[in-house]
Amino acid sequence: MEPALIGTRLASAAIGPLMKKLLAGDAPGAGLTGTDRPVRLASLLSFRGEKRTLTEKDVRKLAATLVARTCEGPGEPPFPADETEAVTDALAANLLALGDLDMDDVQAVHLGHEALARRLRAAAPAPDGLSADSVHYLEAATARACRHILEFFTSRPSFLARTLVEQARGQAALTAKLDVVAAANPGPLAEDAAFERRYLAHLTRKHGHLTIYGIDLRDAAEEWPLDVAYLSLEATGTPPDPEPDPAARSRQEYASLRADLALAAHDRVLLRGLAGSGKTTLVQWLTVSACAAPPADGMGYLHGRVPFVLPLRTLTRHGERLPDAERFLSAADCPLTPPDGWADRVLAAGRGLVLVDGIDEIPDAERGRARDWLRGLLTAYGTGNRWLVTSRPTAVRDDWLARDGFTELTLSPMSPAEVATLVRRWHRAAGPAAAPYEQRLLDSLRTTEHVAQLATNPLMCGLICALHHDRRGYLPRGRKPLYDAALSLLLARRDRERGMGAPYGVDLDEAPQIQLVQRLAYWLTLNDRLVMDRAHARSLVTGALPAMGLTDHTPDQVFTHLLHRSGLLREPTADTVGFVHRTFQDHLAAKALVDHWDIGVLVRHATDDRWEDVIRMAVGHARPREAAEILRELLSAADASDDRRTRLRLTLLAATSLGHATEVSQDVREEITRRTGEVIPPRDPDEARELARAGRMVLDLLPDPAGLDDRAAEMAVIAASHITVDAAIPYLARFADHPRLDVRAQLVWAWQRFETRPYAEAVIARLDPTELRYIVSDDAQADELLRLGLAPRRLEIGEGVGDDRVAALLGRCDLRTLAVTRTADQVFPASLQRQGALASLSLILPPGLPWTLADLPPAPLRQLFFSTLPDDSLTGLGRYPDLRHLSVWQPAPRYEEYWRALTGLASLESLAAAEPAILSACPADVTLPTVMKLHVRGVPAGAPLARIFPNLRTVSAIRSPLPGIEHLPPHVEVVEH
Repeated sequence: MEPALIGTRLASAAIGPLMKKLLAGDAPGAGLTGTDRPVRLASLLSFRGEKRTLTEKDVRKLAATLVARTCEGPGEPPFPADETEAVTDALAANLLALGDLDMDDVQAVHLGHEALARRLRAAAPAPDGLSADSVHYLEAATARACRHILEFFTSRPSFLARTLVEQARGQAALTAKLDVVAAANPGPLAEDAAFERRYLAHLTRKHGHLTIYGIDLRDAAEEWPLDVAYLSLEATGTPPDPEPDPAARSRQEYASLRADLALAAHDRVLLRGLAGSGKTTLVQWLTVSACAAPPADGMGYLHGRVPFVLPLRTLTRHGERLPDAERFLSAADCPLTPPDGWADRVLAAGRGLVLVDGIDEIPDAERGRARDWLRGLLTAYGTGNRWLVTSRPTAVRDDWLARDGFTELTLSPMSPAEVATLVRRWHRAAGPAAAPYEQRLLDSLRTTEHVAQLATNPLMCGLICALHHDRRGYLPRGRKPLYDAALSLLLARRDRERGMGAPYGVDLDEAPQIQLVQRLAYWLTLNDRLVMDRAHARSLVTGALPAMGLTDHTPDQVFTHLLHRSGLLREPTADTVGFVHRTFQDHLAAKALVDHWDIGVLVRHATDDRWEDVIRMAVGHARPREAAEILRELLSAADASDDRRTRLRLTLLAATSLGHATEVSQDVREEITRRTGEVIPPRDPDEARELARAGRMVLDLLPDPAGLDDRAAEMAVIAASHITVDAAIPYLARFADHPRLDVRAQLVWAWQRFETRPYAEAVIARLDPTELRYIVSDDAQADELLRLGLAPRRLEIGEGVGDDRVAALLGRCDLRTLAVTRTADQVFPASLQRQGALASLSLILPPGLPWTLADLPPAPLRQLFFSTLPDDSLTGLGRYPDLRHLSVWQPAPRYEEYWRALTGLASLESLAAAEPAILSACPADVTLPTVMKLHVRGVPAGAPLARIFPNLRTVSAIRSPLPGIEHLPPHVEVVEH
């Protein structure tokens, strides 16, 4: 019998419960208090030791049951029937040999199931006189049994404890050996290792705490340990990997993943996010995660990498030339001095984690120079290192770094569940006095629209928590009143109510403090800076004191008081000053600009993304006539522009500013509403997302589905799905039965932005399922699909869905298309075997998760994607004669085996090859004449593509521009994503 068919029989034999009977109960702890000798597996088995529950005879019965189950059913038996007894005896002997191995569970798991099976077969008496089929079966059954035994070992409570102990001992032993080697061979290696230990410790101290804005309460810390405070947010972007079906790729406009795992999937990421959305906090988290041992959950992919944190605002504060690798640390104000050439050696070895924070925080004129600098670094050190660049959404155009291989992602607004999590963490950090207000705020966030609209990022959420507590459950309405209240709390009330007195000999009221910090914000904003020299900041304060009548205190006293007690300023370095967050600077600069009535300055900067918040807040600060004038000037600037995108941007800036105004004349309000209606529906997704930034008012302007063409309907849905208020759900529900697949696909994707159950009932339950792929990201969404009785034919299951829900979904649905993502702490979905009608299957699995091709269903697969190689190699692919597209994204350890397996696929038309080197390693006698399309990262010199693929027509470039494009045959067309 074919090996793949034997595997299928074994997989369906319910082997797990049988093998579990072989194991004894567990005890807590890591087993450190007994003898120093290794703990033998015998102590973990139910048929050995003093308290055995199985006899050797019972083990043979288990083996007989397993053999009998795999011989059941139609088709030929896996071995001759007259050898059943001999096979059963041999299998029992292999299982009993577990008790003779001198190793513990951690060592067994480290071996892996195949190596453990070989050990068992070697330890057991050799079977005599068996046929080749029987020997084949015996090997497969022993390996399958070992896989389940190891799975049970890893689920025992003491296993993790023992694993951590073994890792700690191993790391300590390795460190000691390296120290001995370094001591015996002094030189760059030893010096680099010693410096890296100091450098990583420095980064952990510097970035290991997160300031939680708004926690100013008695007995509450103003900083949390980052590993407690960090909240992982979602990022969205276009799918990076080749989609087998081009039509499916066009429908899947967005893919979502955890922002802190983006660099696990893509080695170069441009991450966009609004002010306060958590970009810099993410940089901190990635830095600390790379320094941590052991790493946090899911962050192991950064272990061993050396972070370089490069805040552009710091690197360019004096107009300096951006640094080369050797000046990274000094330019970023790191006080440590590395060995000569250290940074070059780290990056040349591909061990770097380069974090470039804040493209938006340098002037627009300098951003091109910054990109050239980055490209120079990529040319020198592009291989192996991970690169993250952060920016506000509109600071650079779409595809700004696309040709350099960057995947563009955008931080999503916090979901209601994430907001609730942060609110609970804030109240825990604030102490017992805050506890009575936690639930009241959570209720308010669910029922009060203007509060929920503000709490969309960590900064605003923290401020809302602080003000809600401070005002005994009352919150001001709108963004400006919220900031005004926050300033009052920080500048005047905090020290007074905490009984702080005047620690720097200065007692200033709220108004003069606001005037002074406004002066600093005004200078920074006008000069396109986020930090200034400390001496210059002090001189600005000194120059303002006489006019304000503040001559009772020295300038040094006043400046020191503002710096240390206002809660608004910080010292990024010993000689610079800036605001704790850009949002506070924008708010205060806007007030200063209105006070000076610098309306021309505002309008001249209206197309500068860094001024958008300043302009909105200026409208909020202005009196009615002043607000109307600013809005009219914005509309006039829009009229004067010949560029549609600029007109759209200015019109929507006026629309979003309107919501900040306390009072505006009716004619101005109507004119803005009319102008906004003229750009509805938007023309493309970028315009749709830009339109959504105008907020709740856009929902009243978006058209009814009736009468819209398909493209307009899709753009309307994109716009509405980015307005994450409850009022958007009824509007989106009106498109649920739309015939256009792109429209319904966008409705499915938007589910993650809204509260799970209301959206499911109003939208998901009413969707026309024809050709539609449903996306289930977490357990709550899975529960809703099951509760509503939905059984889609096309399903994408994310890593947030637990194993039990995956089994329930696969048990409910009869699928044609399935994509499943699993993590290291999850298991391969055994219920996949039931999906006998699958035509397309995608498996995104972590390295090390055991699975085989025999675990896949006997289905008419036409498209198959898997990210890690199966344990039983690729020889079983011949089960799928109709396979048209294959993606094997993990590099094959044995190239020849890979190519030989492909020769059995007579219908293969499209192939994705992850590793360029594999193209050069094809055996000379292998030809794939049916393949017409390749998905590749690059083409190595000398790759015999014309011989391997004589009918190749198209190469889809996963990286743009395609490395090695000159090595392609001349007739091949290149398609860049």
